[in-house]
Amino acid sequence: MKAGLVTWETQQTDYPRTRTDLPNHEPRGCARGASYSWYLYSASRLKYPMIRSRLLKLWREAKGKHPDPVNAWESIVGDANKTQHYKSARGLGGMVRADWDEANEMIAAANVYTAKQYGPDRIIGFSPIPAMSMVSYAAGSRYLSLIGGTCMSFYDWYCDLPPSSPQVWGEQTDVPESADWYNSSYIMAWGSNVPQTRTPDAHFFTEVRYKGTKTVSVTPDYSEVPS
Repeated sequence: MKAGLVTWETQQTDYPRTRTDLPNHEPRGCARGASYSWYLYSASRLKYPMIRSRLLKLWREAKGKHPDPVNAWESIVGDANKTQHYKSARGLGGMVRADWDEANEMIAAANVYTAKQYGPDRIIGFSPIPAMSMVSYAAGSRYLSLIGGTCMSFYDWYCDLPPSSPQVWGEQTDVPESADWYNSSYIMAWGSNVPQTRTPDAHFFTEVRYKGTKTVSVTPDYSEVPS
């Protein structure tokens, strides 16, 4: 910090050396962490709730007619014209500032309506990775668990696994310790962009090639995996 502002980020580099026949885990730097101060001071950083203007207008009109928030929400989503009106604006911008009380009330009303109408398991969400913040992760996952909702894998948020891997295989993490890649003689990376999504571990993938290990990448889109 300098004069109360973040000036640069450095790695903690506190991982211990494990075995002499494996490369050191450090450095485990990641571009996401190195850009943290940009997120803090970015002009596009969200500091308050933003709601699509069409939906917010419908919500305020509905609250004027229906004091019960759940009934207000039902009057919107139960009307095909109103639903089409605000959903057709998705992806076109038009977000306006709202306050937390209004945003939270709308979210709660939508959750209650969905649980009553279709069952709580139709409420699906995910929390930030616990390694980032256990408090944030626990808050979201506990809320979904208590109401009977469905917890998605946080990996789906930042694409650390091949698409839909947790849904297909029923697991969160599909790989062993990344340093063990160094013991392989043939590695196939299927649908995972290792340098992009597992940046701190990617060096094991690259270094093992100096031992003659063959690496193959199978991916439907652009991948930085060396092959």
